[in-house]
Amino acid sequence: MNIKTVGMISSYRGLENRIDWLWQQTPKQFGIWGNMQMLAASPKPDFLLMYQFDFPQVTPRQSWLNKFCKHQQKSENNIESLLRGVNKEQIIYLLREPPLDEIVEINKHNYQQAQKYCAYVSGPDDFAPIPGYMPAIWYHGNSFRELNEMPIPEKVLPCSWITSGISRTANHRQRLHFLQSLQSSDIKFDLYGRNLPKWSKTSGELGSKWYGMAPYYYNLAIENYADNNWYVSEKLWDALLAWCLPIYYGGPAADKLLPPGSFLRLPSLDEKGIAYIQEMTATPDAWYAAKDAITEARQIILHKLNLLNWLSEFTAKFSL
Repeated sequence: MNIKTVGMISSYRGLENRIDWLWQQTPKQFGIWGNMQMLAASPKPDFLLMYQFDFPQVTPRQSWLNKFCKHQQKSENNIESLLRGVNKEQIIYLLREPPLDEIVEINKHNYQQAQKYCAYVSGPDDFAPIPGYMPAIWYHGNSFRELNEMPIPEKVLPCSWITSGISRTANHRQRLHFLQSLQSSDIKFDLYGRNLPKWSKTSGELGSKWYGMAPYYYNLAIENYADNNWYVSEKLWDALLAWCLPIYYGGPAADKLLPPGSFLRLPSLDEKGIAYIQEMTATPDAWYAAKDAITEARQIILHKLNLLNWLSEFTAKFSL
């Protein structure tokens, strides 16, 4: 069997030298899925995934023609050195960040630059060269086999929310305002996350999302962006893989990818949304009614939406 290797580069911190990136998302050892092996740090892979790679920006100080030309030449040389000799036809660019107003021009710049080096350039927005849903990754430490074969964990508490205190965009600030309103209500839920505001009543930061989801019937899965037909993130996958019934705020992409009844739609981030959460989490009845749909959704996430499955299908088109 001819195993095709996939390397990876990213602008996300902490991924630079991770040879085992995504190995927990396959039932086989060492990141193998079908005839593909994810070897993020491989020096000579057959394919290369540029995963939310941010290309250098030209600053105003470099806007004069002579400086621009020198900057462009230096930048292109630097990019070429990162591609590990992989042919353009076998380089994939996947952008993960949503087209928030504050970064939409950066996303457009990334797409424009990516087309110079990559044959496949995709992201979750309409102006991407290939608009598409983001293949699924998740942030549980459990192995694929554990997630695939485990019984439902014991559920003992009503609801949790795992989020952060990021406030750099209007959408982030809207979410924090909703958090403040939710904590001012009498709804029982446990809050986890990093860099949360001092005013928040938090249970603390988690080393693994599993511990803040698995014991709960419901999980608040609130996206940073809900305004197009493409964007859906790991917030939904993480909740379902932990056997939670997500109370989800996001765009319509989730409805197209997952079975009906596998998550609840939070109508809005205001008093109406708070009333909805209060009604749903008052009893575990909705969770029990959704068990079969959650079971089906988990299998779709693990076997179909999984980024490793997506890469295996992509690489299978090539004869090396």
